[in-house]
Amino acid sequence: MSDTKTLRLTPEQVAHYNEQGYVIYDKPALSQPTFDRLLEIFEEDLEQYGYDGLDVIHFRDKRLLDIVLSEEVLNLVEPVVGPDIGLWSTHFIAKQPKVGKATPWHEDSSYWNGRVSTMAGICTIWLALDRATKDNGCMAVIPGTHDNGFSQYIPVDESKNIFSSEIDPSLIDESKAVYLELEPNRCSLHEGRIIHGAKPNTSDFRRAGYTIRFFPTTSKVFPEKNPGHKIWLARGVDRAGNIYEN
Repeated sequence: MSDTKTLRLTPEQVAHYNEQGYVIYDKPALSQPTFDRLLEIFEEDLEQYGYDGLDVIHFRDKRLLDIVLSEEVLNLVEPVVGPDIGLWSTHFIAKQPKVGKATPWHEDSSYWNGRVSTMAGICTIWLALDRATKDNGCMAVIPGTHDNGFSQYIPVDESKNIFSSEIDPSLIDESKAVYLELEPNRCSLHEGRIIHGAKPNTSDFRRAGYTIRFFPTTSKVFPEKNPGHKIWLARGVDRAGNIYEN
C-alpha cells in the first residue's frame, strides 16, 4: 500500500469521481521535464505512425512505460482504482484542425464487454498535450451515467464520426453535458462506464491528448477474449490470476 501522503486526489475529488464518474485535476499532471519528454515522444510517434496508428502505442514505444508506470501517475489513480493496479491500455488521440469528425456519445465499457470480469474500477486519465477547448473538440461527459455501461446503440454516419455507432440519442440529455476544457499538462479522470463524447474539431488548432487506462487487479482480464493484448502490473499485487508483461 502506498504512503497515503503521496496520493494526489483530495477526499473531495475522490467523492466527486465516485458520485459523478469523472473529476478534473487542474494541476500539472506530470513534472515539466516529464511532460516535455512525453510531448517529444508523441510528436515522433505521430510522424512515424500517423493520426490513426497511435492506439496501444506503448506496445511499440516502450519509452512510454517509464512515464505511465511512474509514481506521479500511479499516485494520481490509486485513490480511485485502489492499491493494486494494472495498466490496461494507452492511446495518443489527436484531432487535426478542421477535420470535422466527432466522437459520438459512447461508453468505453461497451467496447470491452466480455473482455474483463467487471467494468467497475477501470479509470482513464485523459491528459491534454495541446490545449483542449469546445472549439477543437474537447471531451464531454454526462455526469452520473457510470452505473450501467451498456446502453442501446444505433448506427451513425462514419463519414462524420470516428465510430460506426452511437448511444441512442433519445437516452441522452445533452443539456447535462460537461465539457472538460484543459490546458496542456492538465488532465481529467473518468470511470470506464460513463457516457462521454466530443464535438468535431472546427478550429484552426490541433487537439491532442494521451489516454492512460488502469484497472484494479481484482478484475480478471480474459486472455482468450483479448488476443494480442498486453497488460502490465503497475503497482501492488495481482488479485485475479492475470498474466502480465514483464
